[in-house]
Amino acid sequence: MARGFLDRSRSIAPAGWSRWLVPPAALSVHLAIGQAYAWSVFKPPLEKYLSLSGAQSALPFQLGIVMLGLSAALFGTRVERNGPRWAMFVSLCCFCGGFLVAALGVLTKQYWLVVLGYGGLGGIGLGIGYISPVSTLIKWFPDRPGMATGIAIMGFGGGALIATPWSTAMLDAFGVTYNSTGVVTGVEDGAIALAFLVHGLAYAVFMTMGVLLVRVPADGWRPAGYNPANDKAHVLITTANVSAKNAVRTPQFWCLWVVLCFNVTAGIGILEKAAPMIGDFFRQTPTPVTASAAAGFVALLSLANMLGRIVWSSTSDLIGRKNIYRLYLGLGAILYLIIALVGNDAKIVFILCAMMILSFYGAGFATIPAYLKDLFGTYQVGAIHGRLLTAWSVAGVLGPLIVNAIADAQKSAGKSGPALYTTSIYIMIGLLVIGFVANELVRPVNAKFHEKTAAEVAR
Repeated sequence: MARGFLDRSRSIAPAGWSRWLVPPAALSVHLAIGQAYAWSVFKPPLEKYLSLSGAQSALPFQLGIVMLGLSAALFGTRVERNGPRWAMFVSLCCFCGGFLVAALGVLTKQYWLVVLGYGGLGGIGLGIGYISPVSTLIKWFPDRPGMATGIAIMGFGGGALIATPWSTAMLDAFGVTYNSTGVVTGVEDGAIALAFLVHGLAYAVFMTMGVLLVRVPADGWRPAGYNPANDKAHVLITTANVSAKNAVRTPQFWCLWVVLCFNVTAGIGILEKAAPMIGDFFRQTPTPVTASAAAGFVALLSLANMLGRIVWSSTSDLIGRKNIYRLYLGLGAILYLIIALVGNDAKIVFILCAMMILSFYGAGFATIPAYLKDLFGTYQVGAIHGRLLTAWSVAGVLGPLIVNAIADAQKSAGKSGPALYTTSIYIMIGLLVIGFVANELVRPVNAKFHEKTAAEVAR
């Protein structure tokens, strides 16, 4: 693919181009990289085949999320400058290449290659691929930014909905066996490596569609009938612009950093360990959870994660970003408390609460770019978003570390069932309360951080 084809100038939409052709391009990338949320399907086979602990098998996922935030922060300005086509192509090469390196790592039983490939190289692909469609859609839908970001990031949440049953069936076909309670009993040589190889090649084809289809609006383009001045009726929505350099100097940026970090931590701890967690919760009950049922639970969480991104984010266009985060953080803390109090007495309550928490988790991601657009304008919103995603990097380590380390310690102490996770749940409640307070502290950005308008420069 010629370098010229990837230039931003080659992807500027011609007059009359329908903005509704851009969401499918965004979804082709986000549905692929959203596979990261199905990592828990690979954890038990890897633990069995390579003799890993729960914390060790979480490392590729944790590093992937760390690299997502770091690469988004480091390359955010370059993504804005080079355009989404270049970014999507780089994302394709890194994300799919990471699967191939991970396949080699499993094949040679060198786990550090799995961590480096899936987590390191693949994580760079996650970060660059994540922010590009988001910033592009905000520019195409300035009149409905919550809905627009919800469309794109819905794909990231929905990626696991596709990957979970697909990966489970693939592992089963290639030689991973389970007992009636969902515990892995055997892994044939090459089974996991072959699954990684197929993933890398299939996603490369899928992501290519986004590279070919994506467009950016011409300078000065606006949707028919849209007037930015009308947004001023909402106190937190600005018509001014703030650069990425200035945005990180504002208290608003750091309040949102805390909000995103703790909302993500509360959800990602469940998501990363979803399959083994539901198995542990109900293993000693009359109706233990099988491997296929655990995979179905992961798929349900992915569905909630995906739908929450479009439903709640679109709702934020109506009721405001600050109010919607009050819902995510406040009700999220209450739902965690219900799980802690009910334990394994009611499986349906556990599932419904977990699904709602994951819907808020996904919605938090989908709503944050629109929140940033409200506060800082569209000027460098992609780069600002990239810097804010360092909160995801921290949460990607913090959430799985809390859940896995405490569960491993409780197992070593001879505990089982919900007791493995009770302490983690109460920690998550505390983090959500802190996030709620941080959201309450958000105020309009001081005018001293605004970029000068053309008229002000001329004076």
